[in-house]
Amino acid sequence: MTAGLITLSAALLCLIDGSDVTQTPLLWMMEGQSATMDCSHNKTIEYNQMYWYRQLPGQRMKQIVLTTQSPPHKYESGFSADKFPNVEPGDKGLYFCAVSEHSDTDT
Repeated sequence: MTAGLITLSAALLCLIDGSDVTQTPLLWMMEGQSATMDCSHNKTIEYNQMYWYRQLPGQRMKQIVLTTQSPPHKYESGFSADKFPNVEPGDKGLYFCAVSEHSDTDT
């Protein structure tokens, strides 16, 4: 079995203003390697919710996880923390991070 090169592209998606969010722009990984994408922002401490999304080729964007300052993080159906230690060919796609201000309302 030959290990293939997998491209993980990243794009910025910010619910407020993309200029305040920075993210790993591009990763080239070999199958089975670990990959880390970083996302950070320079907003105030109230912006403590980070969202990660993935868009596979030819598909719509799907939310992977909502992270906050303290675990447990909220993984969407089909995703889990255990899924992401090693890169697989099916992981090739665009990954987006977004930041949001915490709100106690449902609006």
